[in-house]
Amino acid sequence: MKQFLLIFSLLCLSLAGFSQTTAPKDTIHPWTIHGQNTILISQSSFSNWAAGGVNAFSGNVIFDYDFDYKRGNWSWDNKTILAYGLSNQTGLGWRKNDDRIILNSLLGYKAAKYWLYTFYANFQTQLTNGYSYDSNNNRTLISALFAPAYLTFGPGFAFKKSDNFRVNISPLAAKLTFVQNDSLASAGAFGVIPGENHLFEFGASLDAYYKVNIAKNIAFENILKLFSNYRSQPQNIYTDYSANIFMKVNKLVTVNAGVELIADPNAKIPVTTNGVTAYHSLLQVKQIFGAGLTYKF
Repeated sequence: MKQFLLIFSLLCLSLAGFSQTTAPKDTIHPWTIHGQNTILISQSSFSNWAAGGVNAFSGNVIFDYDFDYKRGNWSWDNKTILAYGLSNQTGLGWRKNDDRIILNSLLGYKAAKYWLYTFYANFQTQLTNGYSYDSNNNRTLISALFAPAYLTFGPGFAFKKSDNFRVNISPLAAKLTFVQNDSLASAGAFGVIPGENHLFEFGASLDAYYKVNIAKNIAFENILKLFSNYRSQPQNIYTDYSANIFMKVNKLVTVNAGVELIADPNAKIPVTTNGVTAYHSLLQVKQIFGAGLTYKF
């Protein structure tokens, strides 16, 4: 398999503020920016090992930034996640194990102590081609850059207790699925009409975030996204749930573990049985575990 190297080049913004004893309120900058850059590495190697084993190596890089605005009754929370990972296993070569571009934005106007009127938008896609592999290591293209890409947006309301606990509900949400790859679009991948490059859905969405410290230097993060299409089989709910544990060893070293579960009625995964390939909507599961370096700002 052809090997390639992905290089992320990011410019990190910083804010400088001036502190005064009697500073006027309108001179305080309403923006706060914080985030973390993480590199995870895991490796296993065997030589003359009686119990058996397969040499394996994986590396992941994750950029997770928050850009938040607050002034008066208005708030605007923005999150950007860029993540990519590769793994190499003897006999299989290099394969992708993580690939995400996520942009999340929530504009809110205070309605009560913990309640907001909101407008929500979320965009998700990936950077490189994704493949499924059969028992002979033959691969089949199943995804690509902007194939799919998801854009969900709509008005709603939110309960926000803090930056670590919020739930946004949009009963009038639009969801656009883009498939900008001709071979996938012609096959009707991700629910589009064969030959079309996009799918429009109208329904309700829920986006929830909860993070708690379960022990000293151990944080547990939960992210849930739901969408129900009013126009077609609303009982088939798109579900995306992520659970992540961050264990801090010292100022820079962390151990991270995470699992993501996706149930997408429109995503059909090829399954080959006795030489016959069929496409099914299956529960998608991704797990990542590794130790590495994390820089927070």
